[in-house]
Amino acid sequence: MILGLNHITIAVSDLERSLGFYRDTLGFTAHVKWDNGAYLSVGELWFCLSCDEPCPKSDYTHVAFDIAPNEFQAFTKRIVSQGVDVWKENKSEGQSLYILDPDGHKLELHSGSLKSRLEALTTKPYSGLVWL
Repeated sequence: MILGLNHITIAVSDLERSLGFYRDTLGFTAHVKWDNGAYLSVGELWFCLSCDEPCPKSDYTHVAFDIAPNEFQAFTKRIVSQGVDVWKENKSEGQSLYILDPDGHKLELHSGSLKSRLEALTTKPYSGLVWL
């Protein structure tokens, strides 16, 4: 039986650049690095950078990271002021900033939860929504 999310690994073209972005810009904790990768963490999530050739995606696939509501404005203002690219405007429940990492991986900084999203759907349902 699956217990939950174990870790996320992303392909990066420049380990030092990506390590700097995730550690210094986003505030992840860096643990170790080696010739072709690094392990970091954010909260309880294990996050791996692996040297490879990233494949840019044009679809909506992205990774969303949780941020406290009272820290959202200051944190995202700092991120944007550092010139991080924004790839989408937020139009859904909760506060979100959609950004790209140095290799173009789509990320979201989000203040909200599944519970708050489901509550929002009771008053503003998606087209064709079916409750399961």
